[in-house]
Amino acid sequence: MSGDNNSPSGRNHCAYFHPKSNPNPSMAKPFSFNLLPLFFHCLLLLTSSATSPIQDDESHIISRFQQYLQINTSQPSPDYQKSTQFLLSQSLSLSLESQVLQFVERKPIVLLKWPGSDPSLPSILLNSHTDVVPSEHSKWTHPPFGSHIDEEGNNFARGSQDMKCVGMQYLEAVRKLKASGFRPKRSLYMSFVPDEEIGGVHGARKFASSDFFKNMNVGIVLDEGLASPNENYRLFYGERAPWMIVIKSTGAPGHGAKLYDNSAMENLFMSIESIGKFRASQFDLVKSGLKAEGEVISVNMAFLKASTPSPTGFVMNLQPSEAEAGFDIRIPPMANLESLERRIAEEWAPASRNMTFEFRGKGILHDDLGRPLVTATDSSNPWWSLLEEAIKKANGKIGKPEIFPASTDARNFRLLGLPAIGFSPMANTPILLHDHNEFLNRAEYLRGIDVYESIIKAYTSYTSPGRREDSRDEL
Repeated sequence: MSGDNNSPSGRNHCAYFHPKSNPNPSMAKPFSFNLLPLFFHCLLLLTSSATSPIQDDESHIISRFQQYLQINTSQPSPDYQKSTQFLLSQSLSLSLESQVLQFVERKPIVLLKWPGSDPSLPSILLNSHTDVVPSEHSKWTHPPFGSHIDEEGNNFARGSQDMKCVGMQYLEAVRKLKASGFRPKRSLYMSFVPDEEIGGVHGARKFASSDFFKNMNVGIVLDEGLASPNENYRLFYGERAPWMIVIKSTGAPGHGAKLYDNSAMENLFMSIESIGKFRASQFDLVKSGLKAEGEVISVNMAFLKASTPSPTGFVMNLQPSEAEAGFDIRIPPMANLESLERRIAEEWAPASRNMTFEFRGKGILHDDLGRPLVTATDSSNPWWSLLEEAIKKANGKIGKPEIFPASTDARNFRLLGLPAIGFSPMANTPILLHDHNEFLNRAEYLRGIDVYESIIKAYTSYTSPGRREDSRDEL
């Protein structure tokens, strides 16, 4: 880490990544951005810190959240320069060590550290992503990057649930703990990574596989979860993996008025019908309450492509010789993969009907030993029970452990054998990630800060009872 590790805890300092301090120049590159706005922001913070406490009132807490939300980091052109400047300014105000890593050009990872009193203990990593999905501005009641708060306290902004809220709750929880005089025993890291919304290949995946990450000696990772429509917070111990598949059908072309067997469209529609029946059977399990959404295999058609193009559109009186459809399949870690692959080959795209299929993406569900990529939720994993206790101590209620229905950056850490838990403290909140009019209520956001304050305090104070710890003892 760059910066002055021996500086007094109350001293403000900015620490920047520099090529000469790079622990592994072949993997991480310096991230260049305009330091002038950050300089003036830092100057303001340095001036004000002498007269104001580190913890302040709710209006300032909400204002900082709004500032982060108002930075347009939507794909495909996220403003990572501005978000990096903002996060470094927050690090300065909290006297945290900070570093900007770049394993891929213009893909910065902002890494903040609150050093613990016992650096021999495995550290805690709180991960979040800085990018958000695009928005259809005309479909929003309020501008998606305006962070408008209505009279009910609902904060409308892209990223208010997914997941700028969690990243800021980390920082605000640290702010409260520092104001109380708390000193962590374990080191606490907070990572703000790019490109999660487009797969995380140049963000968390590069970070997790680096020597830099290995040297951080991480023992537990917390990442994003989902909002809960009821009073119970949701905890996720695994996630479904995406299989992206394109099914293609071929057949003889024919006149639009002709009836004949084995046309490309007929064969493809037979496959779509078979897939639809399977989808309905899985959805029925969710509707009946027999299984949660993350426990079933979901299949959704993403595109349908056929026809013969013409200068004015499509040839309407010609049956095409080729047709194809793309499907997004999400698979829970405990699913029978052999059975699914057999179903695809024999029912959904059988060669006997002139069908072929191609995987455009195939997520990983198991580790190198063939075990499902899940984090233990029983007594063998002290981090899980610590999390539950900390949430309850903050007056939160918890539902049963779940499989996350989509994908998150947490999978990259589970692949390393690390416990990783998904959690976003949003109760009594509709699930609006990637939706129009995404919002998070002001009171719920503030309550989540208290919850993370409890979690950070519990995690960074934890030591394994009755045994000597080293970097992997407790895992």
